[in-house]
Parts: sequence; structure tokens; C-alpha cells
Amino acid sequence: MTVPIPQDQSLSDPLAATAMPVSAPIATESTPVLPIDHEASVTPIVTTEETKTPGVILGLTGRPLPTFSAPKPLSSHGPAYIIAMTNQKGGVGKTTTTINLGAALAEAGRKVLMVDMDPQGSLSIGLGVNPDDLGGKRTVYDMLMDSSSVPASDVVMKTSVPGLDLLPANIQLSAAELRLAGEVAREYALDRAFESVRPLYDYILIDCQPSLGLLTVNALTAADGVVIPMECEFFALRGVEMLRETITKVQERLNNRLTIDGVLPTMVDARTLHTRETIQAVLDAFGDSVFHTTISRTVKFPETTKAGVSIIEQAPNSSGAQNYRNLAWELVSRLEAQGSVAK
Repeated sequence: MTVPIPQDQSLSDPLAATAMPVSAPIATESTPVLPIDHEASVTPIVTTEETKTPGVILGLTGRPLPTFSAPKPLSSHGPAYIIAMTNQKGGVGKTTTTINLGAALAEAGRKVLMVDMDPQGSLSIGLGVNPDDLGGKRTVYDMLMDSSSVPASDVVMKTSVPGLDLLPANIQLSAAELRLAGEVAREYALDRAFESVRPLYDYILIDCQPSLGLLTVNALTAADGVVIPMECEFFALRGVEMLRETITKVQERLNNRLTIDGVLPTMVDARTLHTRETIQAVLDAFGDSVFHTTISRTVKFPETTKAGVSIIEQAPNSSGAQNYRNLAWELVSRLEAQGSVAK
């Protein structure tokens, strides 16, 4: 069965091939979660190109729409594949993507560890943990300063999602860059800290701060791959080019296994020409690294952030939840095809 992923589009928009009718019911907490044993495809967008190849539907990225099946259950867990969610431009959806991708992977039966590497503690807040309440408790800062005395396994906190755990952070993490600056092999502090938890999880997702400082370099050094959430606008595109240069330097000097797992267009408004032009520019720069899945704007994301839960929990049948569910399936499909993770 194929489940199309709707975008948030105007009902009067002629491009809105999958627009919801006005009388469509609004998802509530009592709405049952969609089962994960089905197939999904990204949103079809009707274009003039479609008529040139009968039977082929093109997505927002201008490529034929694929379908992705729910990942098969694993017989065992670990070692974890580590992904850094990175973009030095703020407000592009890094934290939202980290939370909801992690929840979608957990829904698919994967064990996931989320790592808050931003002193603002946005990931922790988004998962229902108040950074102000972490005083006296161990956080990512303590783990980075001395992973032998404070292993990551001692910092892990459970979340409301089964199979989804958190390494929390607060403003104290802002002092880590100064403390680490004089340390030997300072870029490997996070990599060393993961030794106690990597065998326990299938995926570790790192929510990086919006900068290319030492904390982000630590994340890139510890990671196997990078997912780049990117808002569909011009300045975000310029930032991605700068980030790619940093990734290349890390690959050459610190971590030769680091790869770009994908570029994710976020905050997509399919009605605007600027969005389409930006996506085309990203495709020209990154090619097939760009995900077929795109994340459209929806009021559900601010609501779930305020509630401290993922959209997979609060609005499982919403377009946003479907988008991130599909992203998780596409990511797993890519990594399995590359042999990066166990099938």
C-alpha cells in the first residue's frame, strides 16, 4: 500500500496535487498511530515535465518519486551509526529534525540516542527536559570534560518515547570550548565519550549548535555521517557551501570515514518559485545526496516543541509526522544499501 505524504499547500494552488479537502479531520491525541508496515512516498507535485514521461510523477526535487518500505525489525542492536545534524545557520530546523527523525527511527524499532551539543539546550527542551532543572545532574559537559570518570552511560536520560534516550545539555556546555582548547586531541573528546554507549544503540543523533566551533568539530569527528537540514532560501544555501568546506577539512585531517548522508530541504513552501529555484541549486551542488523527502511548513511543529514531545507522538497522522516517518525510512534505506548499517 502506498501512502502519499501531503505538503501544506493552498487549496486553490493548482500545483497542490494532494491537497487535503476542507472537511478533512484534524488529528488529535486519540488518533491512532499509523502502522509502520506500509510503504510511503514523498509528495507528488504535478509539473509540465510530468506529461513528457507518462506514468512518471516528479517530486519537489524534480526527480521521479520513489517509495520506501518500513525498515525490517533487527535481531540485535548496535554498534551505533552516528549522525551529526549540522548547519551553522540557525533556524533551519536542525533540532526539530533531530527530535522527529529520532522518534521516527524509534517507531521503526531502532534504538536511538540523542545528543544535545548546543549550550542553549534546545534538544533537551524539545524532549521535555528543562535545562534549568539539570543543576547538580550530570550532562554532556561533564562527559566531555572527563569521559573516564563520567561515561556517557551515566548521563543518559530516558524520554517519553520507548527506545529513544537523551544526553542532555544546558548553558554550562558553553564553557566546554574554553576548557577543551588547551587539551591534547581536543577534537576527539566526544568520540572518546561515545565508547561506553555506541554498542547499545543503532543510531546516535547529534544536534549541533549553529556554529562551526570546537563543539561542532567534535561532533563531526565522532560522526560517521552528516545530515544537513537546509531552509529553502538563498542565505541558507550560502551557509551550506561554507559547511561543506568544513566537512572536507574534517575528512582530510580528523575523520576520513565522515560522509554526507544527505541534504534535507526544510520549511518548504511548494507554492513559491524561490523554493523551487533553491532546491534546484542544492541539487546542482549536492546531486543525489539531496533527500527525496522534503519537510513542509506546518503549525504542528511549534505546538509539539511547546509540549516537549515529537510530532510522531502528538500528531501521528499529520503531514509533518508523515514527512519525518518517510525521511527515516529513506535514510535507513540509503544506509542499508551502502552497507553502513545492518539490515
